[in-house]
Amino acid sequence: MGLGATFLSQIPIVGSAISPERFLETPIDVAAKKAIADVVLNTAKSKGATYADVRIGRYLRQFIVTRENRVDNISNTESYGIGIRVIANGSWGFAATDKMDTDSIVKATNTAVQIAKVNAKLLTEPVRLAPQKGYGTVSWKTPMQINAFTVPIKEKVDLLLSANDVAMKNGVNFINNSLFLVNEQKYFASTDGSYIDQDIHRIWPTFNVTKTDKQTGKFETRNSLGSPMGMGYEYLLPRSEEKINGVIPLYKGSYDMLEDVRMAAQQVDEKLKAKPVEPGKYDLVLDPTNLFLTIHESVGHPTELDRVLGYEANYAGTSFLTLDKWESKKFNFGSNVVNFVADKTQPNSLGAVGYDDEGVQAKEWDIIKNGILVNYQTTRDQAHIIGLNASQGCSFADSWDNIQFQRMPNVSLQPGKLPLKPADIIKNIEKGLYMFGRNSYSIDQQRYNFQFSSQLCYEIKNGKIAGMVKDAAYQANTQEFWNSCSAICDKQDYRLGGSFFDGKGQPSQVSAVSHGCATTKFNGVSVINTARKI
Repeated sequence: MGLGATFLSQIPIVGSAISPERFLETPIDVAAKKAIADVVLNTAKSKGATYADVRIGRYLRQFIVTRENRVDNISNTESYGIGIRVIANGSWGFAATDKMDTDSIVKATNTAVQIAKVNAKLLTEPVRLAPQKGYGTVSWKTPMQINAFTVPIKEKVDLLLSANDVAMKNGVNFINNSLFLVNEQKYFASTDGSYIDQDIHRIWPTFNVTKTDKQTGKFETRNSLGSPMGMGYEYLLPRSEEKINGVIPLYKGSYDMLEDVRMAAQQVDEKLKAKPVEPGKYDLVLDPTNLFLTIHESVGHPTELDRVLGYEANYAGTSFLTLDKWESKKFNFGSNVVNFVADKTQPNSLGAVGYDDEGVQAKEWDIIKNGILVNYQTTRDQAHIIGLNASQGCSFADSWDNIQFQRMPNVSLQPGKLPLKPADIIKNIEKGLYMFGRNSYSIDQQRYNFQFSSQLCYEIKNGKIAGMVKDAAYQANTQEFWNSCSAICDKQDYRLGGSFFDGKGQPSQVSAVSHGCATTKFNGVSVINTARKI
């Protein structure tokens, strides 16, 4: 599967409805969480478990959806409970409950151990966990200035409606506009000796504008070019050096929704008048708002070790990056300027945490180095498969009642080392296209052959922007595409893209992940016209 759509009708609303005031309540303190965790760990060991971990989770979500001059929906939900995972007789067992009294917790723990012992009868080999030291009592919180849940709903609604008003005054016929907020309060404890309390925040403003041509009946759209981020409400405040709550904002690239909407209104008008792209070979200049999705699908997913091993074949697919390619130590994934790093520590990213859902401290590591495949993404029970003596910290569950498994960290293309701006790339292109924004895409089950389009596409002729074109999509296979990568802008142009809703697993779960990159050039890529009939 890939990154999910961004509209509320397609988003799973999980949890019980609550009042906004409940978001700020603390139902249980850290000391009480530790006491509950110890009941689980002691019970599991007494019933024969050789390992146990417990996750106490409180998941808060707020969705605000508007359209033109009205509010369509406001959803405030809370999900709270405990998930228990054990190893007994060499096999995993898992159980969960939302009843937080001691008897219910002991019963769930016993169930997890019983399930493990039954599963063990089907084992071909026992679970092998990579060693993991206990951290004792530690905590981590998303760095931020303003908890978005403390901001009154009216203030958030007013911002969305103001953006809608800007769109309508600039000639747009329709606009829907949404704000998604997530707070994961997660407590993890294990028989390794870790007691980890984390408070994780994410924010995602997004919109879609549509303009119609009354004479022809045709219409064009443009989605938000903003990104979801792992930070607080300061993301939506105007750019400035002014202090917020006495502190200068950590993230200087605040998202100006009103300006993005204003530009979108102008650009959909330009799209209505734009000429169709001529199919052929082009040098592509891909903005991070477009390239992040291609990175997700063609790099992030095929380097998930469970895909490589076939564990996800039934639902999410497999991977062309088989173990023999990694073992050769010379598989040419891309050109020598292509370097991908997996990173769970990247500030403001959606995947940033202090520790994963197995209690492994967040880290970063190389996946593609100078174009060569050098590593994958692993959890504790996968590490030995590729000769690692420690997990890379890629375990995640989207709720307390789902079992954790391997999920993608932030996977990002490293910026170029030499000073380079998009204008420097464009001036040396004779025939090219400059693309912005995520749009429709298709990629095969092995993450090899693909097609991606964009929200905005500009033709480049003889080193200059020649105007907008439409209906363009680029086609390639992953290895061919990344080997055509010839230039990457420097760190000044580096930006994050991402989604809250990357689907995987059975039963299906979603995770939030970011992908960073700078504007990047690809030579001689095939481009088709998606509207042209064959």
